[in-house]
Amino acid sequence: MGKAGRLEQMRRYDPEAIAAYYRWRPGRVVVRLCQVGVAIICFLLGLGWDRLTGQEERRRPQRAAQLRRLITCLGPTFIKVGQALSTRPDLVRRDYLEELTLLQDQLPPFPNELAFALIEQELGRPVGELYRELSPEPVAAASLGQVYRGRLPSGEEVAVKVQRPGLLPILTLDLYILRRLAHILQPWLPIHMKDDLSLIVDEFGEKLFEEIDYLNEACNAEKFADNFRDDPTVKVPKIYWAWSSHRVLTLEWIHGYKLTDASAVQKAGIPMRQFVQIGVRSGLRQLFEFGFFHADPHPGNLFLTPDGRLAYIDFGMMDQLTQEAKEQLADALVHLVNKDYPELARDFIRLGFLPPDTDITPIVPMLEWVWQEAVGTQIRDFRFKDATDNFSDLMYRYPFRVPAHFALIIRSLVTQEGIAMSLDPNFRIVDAAYPYVAQRLLTGETPEFRRRLLEVLFKDNRFQWQRLESLLAAAKGTEGMDLQPVLGSALSYLFSAEGQFLRNQLVLALTEDDRLHFAEIGRLWELVREQIRPRDLLKLALQRG
Repeated sequence: MGKAGRLEQMRRYDPEAIAAYYRWRPGRVVVRLCQVGVAIICFLLGLGWDRLTGQEERRRPQRAAQLRRLITCLGPTFIKVGQALSTRPDLVRRDYLEELTLLQDQLPPFPNELAFALIEQELGRPVGELYRELSPEPVAAASLGQVYRGRLPSGEEVAVKVQRPGLLPILTLDLYILRRLAHILQPWLPIHMKDDLSLIVDEFGEKLFEEIDYLNEACNAEKFADNFRDDPTVKVPKIYWAWSSHRVLTLEWIHGYKLTDASAVQKAGIPMRQFVQIGVRSGLRQLFEFGFFHADPHPGNLFLTPDGRLAYIDFGMMDQLTQEAKEQLADALVHLVNKDYPELARDFIRLGFLPPDTDITPIVPMLEWVWQEAVGTQIRDFRFKDATDNFSDLMYRYPFRVPAHFALIIRSLVTQEGIAMSLDPNFRIVDAAYPYVAQRLLTGETPEFRRRLLEVLFKDNRFQWQRLESLLAAAKGTEGMDLQPVLGSALSYLFSAEGQFLRNQLVLALTEDDRLHFAEIGRLWELVREQIRPRDLLKLALQRG
C-alpha cells in the first residue's frame, strides 16, 4: 500500500503511513483535534487550578474520576488507551491507576442494518443464506464490535462477532493525533517517563491493530487450543473459517456460567476450589510452558462449562514470551522465594524493567519492603494485588519502565486473582500456584530448570531439607501428578557428570551438624515410597542417563 493509500487495506500499524494519509486531510484532523483538545485542556486547567489553590492532594480522587469519564466520552481509541494505562504503574500514579481500572469497554450497540450489511459485504452472501438463525439484537456490545448468537445451516450454534463500521478511520485518526500531542503534553500529564511518550503510543497502536483483525484473533484461538489439546480441563471455541474474515468472526457458542455470576457457578455443583485450581494452573502453563498467554482474562471472557471445564473466549489480546523471557521470569520467581533481593533487582534489569546502568543500591531495600508488606506474617497470605499496589509506588519513583508484554502479564495475574477470590474468599495464590511450580522445578527437563532447583534447595551452601520436602509434598498433591518420572529424572541427573556438585552436597548434607539426618530422610521416604516402582525407576534412569 502507498503511504497515502486507503486505510481499509491497512492490516498492521504503520505510523508513517498513517501520518502520510492524514497530512492530506487537515479538515478531519482539525475537527477531531478540537474535540480531543478541548477535553484535554479543560482537564489540564482543572489540574493547574488545583495546584495554584493548594488543593492538589485533596482533589486528586475527583480529578481521577473526571479523567475516567473524559476518556469514556472520547470513544473507542481512548477507552483502549485508558485500559492500557491502567496496567502501567511506571507511567501513572496509583490513585489514577485505580480509577482507570474501572473503565468499562462498553458502548451502545450500532444498528443491526449496518452489522448485517457488513457481514454480507465481508462474506459475500446474504445473511439468510449464511446463518439459519441470527439473534434479532446483539447479545453483547463493546467499543470495537458486537456479538450475535446464531446457528449455521448445518445446525451448529455459533457466536458471530461483527466489527463496528468505520472503526479503522476513527482509530488511525486518534492514534495520529495522540502521537503528535505526546511530545507537547508529556511534561503536563500525571505520568513519569524519561523516554518519548510516542513510543508508548506506538506499542499501543501495534496491539490495537492486532486486536481489530479478526483473522488474527482466529489464528490466536487455534494456537491457544493446540497448546491445551491434551488438557481436558480447558475449553477453547472452534473457529468456523468459511464464515470469518478480517471484520467478521464466527466461532462456536460456549454454553456455561459467566464467572461474574458467582451464585450461578456455585449452583452448578462444581467444587469451587478445584475449579479455581484449574484456572491458576492454566494461567501458569501459558506463562512458563507455552509463553503464549491470554492478555485479557476478565470475567466476561471466562466461563465454567456444565461439565466443569474452564472456557476461554476473545483471543484478540494475546502476547508471546520468548524462551529467554520465560527463563528470566523463572529466575525472578526463584530469587523471590529465596529472598535474594540484590539478584531480584538484577532480574529486573535483565527483564527490561530497569536500564542496564541502573544503580540498584537504593532499590534493593525497597524490593524487600514491598515483598514483606505483601507477604505479612506468612508467605501463604501473599496477595498479588497488594504487591502490585505497593510496587506501583516504587515504580513511579524509580526509573522503572514496564515492557509491554509484562504490563499485560501483570494485568492478567491481578485479574485472575480477583476472579478467584470472588469465587472462593479463602483463595490463596501461593497455595494454588505452588503445586505447579514444584512440579516444574522437580521435573527439571532442561539444564536451566535443574540449575534453578539447585538454587531453591541450597541457601548459604546449606541443603534445605524443608524446601525439598515441601516441593515433593506439593507436587504429590497435584492432580494427576505421577512422581515416578520426576524421581527417574532426579536419579539420572544425580549420577550424571552434571550432577557431581549435587552428589557432593548431598553427602555433606547427610552428615551436617555432626549428625546423620535420618529423620529428614524418613519424611522424604514417606512422601515417595508409594510411587516407587524399582524396575520402572531404574529403566527411566537408564533412558535419561
